[in-house]
Amino acid sequence: MEKIGVNKIPNGRWLHIIPACIIVYIVAFLDRTNISFAIAGGMDAELGLAASVSGLAAGIFFVGYLLLQVPGGHLAEHGNAKKFIAYSILVWGGLATLTGFVENAWQLLGIRFLLGVAEGGVYPAILTIISHWFPDKERARANAYFQMNIAIASIINGPLSGWILQAMGWRELFIIEGVVSLLLLFVWIPLISNRPREAKWITKEELEYIESSLAAEQAAIKGNESSAKKGSFKTALSNINMWKLIGIYFAMQVGFYGFSLWMPTLLKELTKGGMGMVGMLSIFPYIMTIIGQYIFAHLCDKTMNRKLYTIIPIISFAACLTLSILTESNVWVSYGFMVLCGTFLQAATGPFWTLPAALLPAEVAGAGRGLINALGNMGGFVGPYMVGFIIQYMNQDAGVYSLVIFLIIGALLVLTVPSTVNGMRYNSKDSRTSA
Repeated sequence: MEKIGVNKIPNGRWLHIIPACIIVYIVAFLDRTNISFAIAGGMDAELGLAASVSGLAAGIFFVGYLLLQVPGGHLAEHGNAKKFIAYSILVWGGLATLTGFVENAWQLLGIRFLLGVAEGGVYPAILTIISHWFPDKERARANAYFQMNIAIASIINGPLSGWILQAMGWRELFIIEGVVSLLLLFVWIPLISNRPREAKWITKEELEYIESSLAAEQAAIKGNESSAKKGSFKTALSNINMWKLIGIYFAMQVGFYGFSLWMPTLLKELTKGGMGMVGMLSIFPYIMTIIGQYIFAHLCDKTMNRKLYTIIPIISFAACLTLSILTESNVWVSYGFMVLCGTFLQAATGPFWTLPAALLPAEVAGAGRGLINALGNMGGFVGPYMVGFIIQYMNQDAGVYSLVIFLIIGALLVLTVPSTVNGMRYNSKDSRTSA
């Protein structure tokens, strides 16, 4: 069979799959993080929330988020991810809307927990869909483009939430953005297919390219005898690399959500400005996030050095956070370092999510992604709660320094991940060649 040249391959997968995944997760991210603006915009005062309780309300989402991670990843690998995500959209849209009607801290905590449950399986399911559509040499870029949803959502979240808060209030913020979630079904259902062969729009050339590339990858892995012995999820749980990946992702999420969910409050304290100004200032770190994701994903796919382009953004994020504290006597210099934080805020995620496919056998990769995302995303609980607790009992600087410590731990863990797994080298330009 004649090999199709890379430049001649149709790009329908980039125009259908990635945009739909981005749009769905933009709204999902808005619904989980708009609470940061609601807290800074008066919800804490109206409901009588202390800083530690506000941090708990922001972070308890991730406790519920645990429950459907592994089932979501497993279903995506072996069942119908498209329907699973469609039902999830219905439930989380309803819960997000209900948040606007809470009357006390307990109701808020309960709905935030259930919102986490409803969104829990969506992320690993989308990552698995991406792995079905994009071969290894495209996967860092595909993952990074999808991950740009977080930066795009944050760019939207700042001015939109600031405007709604000033024009109406924090209750209307939750109600309006919750209703928007339900409209996602009109994007998700027509654009997404679980696998290339199910898509009506795909060309013969693109289908042949995707399926032959993925088949070649799996043949290379399964052809190795040691890989064949690792086909059960139970065995994968005993794999030290699985737990290293969980630890790395946990540290990344502590840093990301600790920074993101407290940034409106940090900006308000730094600038002494109103919520409209805070909303506008919050845009620029996330503009840099998109740039950082693009640069590091392309460097990662070009060199195939997954470890290097996972560790550089983590260390750089920690450095910029530290400098933002050290220069806080000068408001705009400190803010400049917060903007620079954005460059590295999510830049490690594209390279990082290429690692599970390289380190875990294909039979458990979907559930493995779910477990990594589930336990790793507990950092999304620890980060906001830890920062809120430390701010309440110590000070704001100590809260930010705690994030730096976790990021450094995550970077050190990346160094321990092997470059050769199952006899295959994945961490060099000659990706997946025999070691």
